[in-house]
Amino acid sequence: MAEVINMPRLSDTMEEGTVATWLKKVGDKVEEGDILAEIETDKATMEFESFHEGTLLHIGVEEGETTKVDALLAIIGEEGEDISSLLNGNSGTEVSKETTVEELEETQDVSGVDFSGASQDIPEGVTVVTMPRLSDTMEEGTVATWLKKVGDEVEEGDILAEIETDKATMEFESFQSGTLLHVGLEEGQSAKVDSLLAIIGPAGTDVSGIAGNFKVGGEAKQETKTVAPKKEEAKPVAAKEEVKASKPEVSSSNTSGRIFASPLAKKMAEEKGINLSEVNGSGENGRIVKRDIENFTPSAKVETYSTAAPVTNFAIAGEEGTEEVKNSSMRKAIAKALGNSKFSAPHFYLNIEVDMDNAMASRKTINALPDTKVSFNDMVVKACAMALVKHPQVNTTWADSVTQYHKHIHVGVAVAVDEGLVVPVIKHTNALSLTQIGGAVRDLAGKARNKKIKPDEMTGSTFTVSNLGMFGIESFTSIINQPNSAILSVGAIVQKPVVKDGQIVVGNTMMLTLACDHRTVDGAVGAQFLQTLKSYIENPVTMLA
Repeated sequence: MAEVINMPRLSDTMEEGTVATWLKKVGDKVEEGDILAEIETDKATMEFESFHEGTLLHIGVEEGETTKVDALLAIIGEEGEDISSLLNGNSGTEVSKETTVEELEETQDVSGVDFSGASQDIPEGVTVVTMPRLSDTMEEGTVATWLKKVGDEVEEGDILAEIETDKATMEFESFQSGTLLHVGLEEGQSAKVDSLLAIIGPAGTDVSGIAGNFKVGGEAKQETKTVAPKKEEAKPVAAKEEVKASKPEVSSSNTSGRIFASPLAKKMAEEKGINLSEVNGSGENGRIVKRDIENFTPSAKVETYSTAAPVTNFAIAGEEGTEEVKNSSMRKAIAKALGNSKFSAPHFYLNIEVDMDNAMASRKTINALPDTKVSFNDMVVKACAMALVKHPQVNTTWADSVTQYHKHIHVGVAVAVDEGLVVPVIKHTNALSLTQIGGAVRDLAGKARNKKIKPDEMTGSTFTVSNLGMFGIESFTSIINQPNSAILSVGAIVQKPVVKDGQIVVGNTMMLTLACDHRTVDGAVGAQFLQTLKSYIENPVTMLA
């Protein structure tokens, strides 16, 4: 059945969009996740990806043309499908002010929308701020932290809140000035995109009617934890009070331990080697700003100790208990993506052992240079990029009727974060030096762990590297990060007896495991790729030629 694609709302203030470029044309096959077009909003030009599979049957807005949000953008369906009824029926969802609720209900599904307050006039100067769509696949968002509270003055550009999407936690800034009159979601609550987030307007304005009647996409969901009951006498009351008394106050962090700082302050701190957790912020809501870094003087660390017993979630012997913790948006996205990959792509695995003696010697020489730091993982990433150049069959994507051969090489590097796993992408990896790769990996990994990474920094990979060697894991297998055709699992460097020139000597080896999608990569192709990869890693000088 044909799917109607409407002009998306890519920013909270976006009212219309302009198609800058179509990346698909009528008749092209479209896979879920393919970029359909580049759309210019009131803020920036952004890529818009398809959430449907099929054939592009109709384009409603040509390049350079502008249309309102929710107007007909394109139609995707089965090849040859009759869409005349959709075209003749004015499939765009834009509704004039004169359209009644009854007429709207006849033409589209509005089961999730409460129109009880639709007729109410919004007071002059009041702006309703809705949950923004901060990533292309975002369907709902969770308020991680409010940086403003009701009654606070808000300037255009101020950060209102941090919102957790399915990909990352992102800062959401205000595009209006005024007083924060109402908060529609408390910290920890989730709601659908376009649901009421906040109301901003002149101080003292009564907005109770708007807040009470504005409901889009259903009620907000409270993130809750159900904990097994504990015996009253088991509570370490005195110890809890002692811990509270000894806990240092850090004005620039919230309860989750995250540090708030301006981009300039972060850059200055990095250049000066200052740990932001030691800096007290003097900016808005305790944010660390430029002057705090300039005036920072390191002080001697005072270690505090507590006699409190460690708190655990385990039940006392003889009792049973279960704790339910709501899955985060990121956790659900990981589960969906990896589940789809494991059950749709026929995986097979190839192992190879690599002699690391030369690599260790080369790394020691490289790192002896001033201001240079290269890890073994950087060397593996560089070797993968160069091996992909020689084996383009591995740098592919399966798309049912065609196999897509990517002319660019973007290597994703799996990074563990508190809530799971993200894959920052090093763009055009084959064109970068070892030091450039190392810098890019550290920068993106840091952003990922601090939940500051942008969605476009986690998309577009053509190959992925996952390294658990630092945890002492000698060998493991990974699930392919689709739409890639392969992922490399990197184990620890192990010192053991090896045979060289007919003699048993002490050597250093590392195990590599390549997981391949058999739809695009055959066994011989994967084996040849590993042989090339092995030659680069065992002879690092060849990567510098």
